[in-house]
Amino acid sequence: TGVVPFMALLLLQRRPVAGRALLVTGSSCPGHGLCRSNVQEQTRRQVALLNATAQDLFSLYLKCQGEPFSSESDKLCNPTGIFFPAFRVNRTSERKEVMVAMYKLFAFLNASLGNITRDQEELNPTAKELLDRLHNTTKTTRGLISNLTCLLCKNYNIFQVDVRYGESSKGKSTFKKKQQGCQVLRKYVQVIGQAARVLLPHLSPS
Repeated sequence: TGVVPFMALLLLQRRPVAGRALLVTGSSCPGHGLCRSNVQEQTRRQVALLNATAQDLFSLYLKCQGEPFSSESDKLCNPTGIFFPAFRVNRTSERKEVMVAMYKLFAFLNASLGNITRDQEELNPTAKELLDRLHNTTKTTRGLISNLTCLLCKNYNIFQVDVRYGESSKGKSTFKKKQQGCQVLRKYVQVIGQAARVLLPHLSPS
């Protein structure tokens, strides 16, 4: 537990560990001058892309895990009981509140994707399509986090956010690694659609 600035969080994104930082505002917001002129439109496209590809990623993941995951996904991939950032904002929420919730969500997701990718490189090293999809999703997520960081700094002078990361699968059995991955991706499919519906109107050109 501690205060972790955005820049440090960006360096820690691949670490699949639990960590927290306090949400504060201040007079020194690093990096907001690096915002691209089209940052808002780019953020819209990244969220839309993640939403459009989430279900296919989950389905491909299941296919590559084999039995019993292929036939018992409803039971084995039920995300009840795993930690996933609460997402309580909606279209009527303030824009700042939505942006902070998005940052928490995608910072968690990025770390979880790193965890899942590491496990799949070990368990399914020849599953090129799955590994490519995981790497591409991670790349998009990192770009999205960078853009959210920029927007929060530039628009609200927020440069520290309370972020909690999920449990690492290191040391777990092969079955547990596969199960944790499918639980996270199942929850991701459920949440990303809601996130897109909430965020995209807030990023629409005014």
